Amino acid sequence: MRHRKHTFKIGRTSGHRKALLANAVCSLIEHGRIKTTLVKAKEIRRVAEKMVTFGKMGLEEKDEALKKSKTLHARKLAIATLHQVDKVRTLFDVIAPGFKNRPGGYTRIMKLGPRIGDAAEMCIIEFVENDETVKARKEAPAAAEAAPAAEEAPKAEEAPKAEN
Repeated sequence: MRHRKHTFKIGRTSGHRKALLANAVCSLIEHGRIKTTLVKAKEIRRVAEKMVTFGKMGLEEKDEALKKSKTLHARKLAIATLHQVDKVRTLFDVIAPGFKNRPGGYTRIMKLGPRIGDAAEMCIIEFVENDETVKARKEAPAAAEAAPAAEEAPKAEEAPKAEN
């Protein structure tokens, strides 16, 4: 009997399904929204909301040692699911702090209608944005681009000194 067994099989083996969901959640973290079928979006939402909940672990702790242990464990759980360390870093540093005061419901699904080729129900899944997450998401790529430029500049200055 399948009592209380909840999963959309999506016509794939379990390993293929886990990989598909992990990659889709990583794309959602990277782009903020993705276009997919309704059945896949419902499964992606389940995984994505768990990952954001992991990202929020330890944010409220006063004790620094306890906070560090909770966030480290949560990061390891997220990495075990998503397999992409850079996306987990974005999730924990940019996305999750924006949802600190929100108890759940971090994503929304908007239906688009049937796809032309096979009439599959299409939709867009995206993070529910608030001012903090939008601001952090816009600043994160700019900060990431500025950091490598700052690291390269001292190397260029050191090279002529070595030649003299």
